Amino acid sequence: MRLSSLADYAIVMMCAAARHGLDARLNATRLAEETRVPLPTAQKLVSRLAAAGLIESTRGTGGGFVLARPAGAISLADIIEAVEGRIALTTCVDTQTHDCALDHHCSVKPHWGVVNEAVRGALAGVSLAQLSTVRAELVEAPAARPSTSAGRTVLEVQV
Repeated sequence: MRLSSLADYAIVMMCAAARHGLDARLNATRLAEETRVPLPTAQKLVSRLAAAGLIESTRGTGGGFVLARPAGAISLADIIEAVEGRIALTTCVDTQTHDCALDHHCSVKPHWGVVNEAVRGALAGVSLAQLSTVRAELVEAPAARPSTSAGRTVLEVQV
């Protein structure tokens, strides 16, 4: 399973927002500068994260956004689903989609729901608070910090 760049960037941005604290009023420009996520992408993600209820946005002078709830109450699954939609490893678990040639004789299809829930459960078990903790080696050696534009978020999930 590989996350899209948008999901990866959303996670990076939400971690940066969490490090500022629950009451810090932020904007897409500031987070784009801090995280090196391109500004148009940061703006798009702010819209998606707000629509999903993960951040609360205010327009106008003194506007910006804040986390909608504490970082410990926002999961990795919440962020990914805000950007990607429902977590599903295959399209056959979506009752709206019937584009598989094996759909009518697939013996695995009934089991994909269990697999998807296991993956979602693993992602839901990781909080934004856990992800936003700055590791000591990154603080001591900022030059070693990976670039968000070239890096990937790698997750190890045991199912």
